[in-house]
Amino acid sequence: MSIFLNQDSKVIVQGMTGSEGMKHTTRMLASGTAVVGGVNPRKAGQSVDFPNGDPFFHNVFSLFEGKRFDLGLYEGGTTRFVHFDKPGISFIFCNIHAEMSAVVIALATPYYAISNARGEITFPEVPPGRYDIQVFHAAVAPDVLRAAQREVTLTSADSSLGNFSLAETDALSAHKNKYGRDYDRPDPNSPAYARP
Repeated sequence: MSIFLNQDSKVIVQGMTGSEGMKHTTRMLASGTAVVGGVNPRKAGQSVDFPNGDPFFHNVFSLFEGKRFDLGLYEGGTTRFVHFDKPGISFIFCNIHAEMSAVVIALATPYYAISNARGEITFPEVPPGRYDIQVFHAAVAPDVLRAAQREVTLTSADSSLGNFSLAETDALSAHKNKYGRDYDRPDPNSPAYARP
C-alpha cells in the first residue's frame, strides 16, 4: 500500500505551483483539459478524458513509466479517453504545444491527498498501521523523490508525519516531443496557435 504525498509541508501531493504553474494550468483549462492542480490522482482502473475545447488540433501522449499512450491528432470539440489500468505516474504532453503538460497518478490505494495553498494536507480516516509514504512533485527529479520515501507506523495518536523538503528542477519543462526531438518553434501565423 502506498500514500502519495508532496513537498513544502508535513505530507503533500502537490501539482504545478507559482507563476509557471498558473500559466500552464490556465492554458490547459482553456483547452478543456481536466486539471486538478496539475496533478490528477486517480484510483488505478479509472479513465481520464482529454477534451479539446480549442478551435485547433491537439495530440495528447505519454511515453513514460505510467500508462503509455498516443491519442493522435484530434480536432476541437472532440474528446478522447485513456483508461489508466495499472498504478504509475504518467507525464502527459501535447505533441503540438510544448507548453501543455499534466500528470496523472494512478494509485493502488485510497489514501492520498493534495496540499492546500499553505502546503498542508489532511488524510481523513486512515486506519492505524504501516504505510509507505511517497512524495510527488512534477518538478522534482525521480531519484530525489525515491530518497524522500519513508515507511511509517501510524497509531491513533499520530497527528503529523513531519516535513518533506525537495528541490525543484526544470526537467519537466525541457521534454521532447513524442518522436524524441525538440519541438518546432511556434509560428505566430500558424492557425494552431490562438491569438488574442
